[in-house]
Amino acid sequence: MIHPTHRRLKKIALGSLAAVLTWLCALSIAVWRYGAVDHAAQSDCIVVLGAAVQGQEPSPVFEERIRHGVKLYQRGLASKLVFTGGTGAGHVHSESSVGAAVAERLGVPKDAILTEEQSHTTQQNLAEALAVMRRHGLRSAIVVSDPLHMKRAMMMADDLGMNAVSSPTPTSRYRSLKTQFGFLIRELYFFHHYLFTGD
Repeated sequence: MIHPTHRRLKKIALGSLAAVLTWLCALSIAVWRYGAVDHAAQSDCIVVLGAAVQGQEPSPVFEERIRHGVKLYQRGLASKLVFTGGTGAGHVHSESSVGAAVAERLGVPKDAILTEEQSHTTQQNLAEALAVMRRHGLRSAIVVSDPLHMKRAMMMADDLGMNAVSSPTPTSRYRSLKTQFGFLIRELYFFHHYLFTGD
């Protein structure tokens, strides 16, 4: 016979597990849905969040972010492009300098490009981009990243007081269900990490 206390503890444990799973499912849906909508609107600048580089070239993920940012610029939605990202361990070139170089190759004038080379995380990307915006009198931004990254990035932007809208890359490299699921799991972890640590 199961002791009443054990029965209550089991019910509490099962209830807690159900609550956690419900929360994770709800958050996953919210992250997915948020990244499925392009909120791009006329703004002062386009902030492209950094990603890995390979020597002097962007990783496939970063390249798609750069190309999307350039397309938004070419549509006339903003007069400036802000590239973010510092130099990673073992690298010579910063993410932002690589992004700027690709944008120039794609026809963006040099005087329309701004960079910051201090950041290494999404929160730092946005904080440093905001500092660049303030120095140049830019009051609003379109933030560019991968779809499943957008909800967390925009939560951070809002917490920083950035006046921004999101524009996910329509050509994200995370296309298969396997890669999207992996990215989603990673985002769920970092979403909670930010909630608890602010980083």
